[in-house]
Amino acid sequence: MSSRRSFLRNAALGAVATTVSPMLGKAAFTPYAGPDSFPVGMAGYTFAKFDLDQAIVMMKRVGIQFISVKDIHLPLNSSPEKIKEVLDKFAAADIKVYAVGVIYMKTEKAVDDAFAYAKRVGVPLIVGVPNPELLDYTEKKVKEYDIRIAIHNHGPEDKLYPGPKNVYDLIKNRDPRIGICLDIGHAMRAGEEPGKAIREYKSRIFDLHIKDVTVGSNKGKATEIGRGVIDFAGLIKSMQKIKFAGVASIEYEKDMSDPLPGIAESAGFFRGVIKTLA
Repeated sequence: MSSRRSFLRNAALGAVATTVSPMLGKAAFTPYAGPDSFPVGMAGYTFAKFDLDQAIVMMKRVGIQFISVKDIHLPLNSSPEKIKEVLDKFAAADIKVYAVGVIYMKTEKAVDDAFAYAKRVGVPLIVGVPNPELLDYTEKKVKEYDIRIAIHNHGPEDKLYPGPKNVYDLIKNRDPRIGICLDIGHAMRAGEEPGKAIREYKSRIFDLHIKDVTVGSNKGKATEIGRGVIDFAGLIKSMQKIKFAGVASIEYEKDMSDPLPGIAESAGFFRGVIKTLA
């Protein structure tokens, strides 16, 4: 391990020690304020094995105040009363629901349902996976609702959108409100270096799902941020270069039955690199 890598790890460990303090009060991050302060969020899928209250407790423990809520905790057919109940719980914890998803869309009805759901929840962004043949219809709904959609890439096993280039090539001439949720781990596994992808597709990068992987191939496994092969210093420099104004949401999948230690380490490392590059 290089001395620089060691330095970044030490910075991260220091941040973790602060982050997991049980005395932590309000969440530590505020909306985008410049290239030295990127908000860290959570992809709701991380908490697939936990109820909403447990997810909120974990987020508060690590000082994360942004979430892309998954239908696990807020179903697409939720009543207005259910939506209010869930949003009120997040608000009481000082957590902002900035997006919904990931939502899969295989029919026009599924696209209709996704946009109607996002409108009811009151978010400006859907993280979704509309089938490519539905992109014309999806674009129509983007214009109708004035809600952005960020299409999520899912790695080399995905037949629709393995990497961000597969998304970009299909949307580059479409409405500018259609973009990419760049999952950096899946991008790395699909052969695209995430920092380079951010620079190349900059105007279409709406959202980030951040994680690390053990190998940059289809054999790569999820691991804590900083333990794998992704160059996070390079990633953050690319975010700074394009003036990324979205949320970098951790999607922790290594141990989804006990994610808190991995989330804390990942958030600490990522924040530590940001501070190192400030």
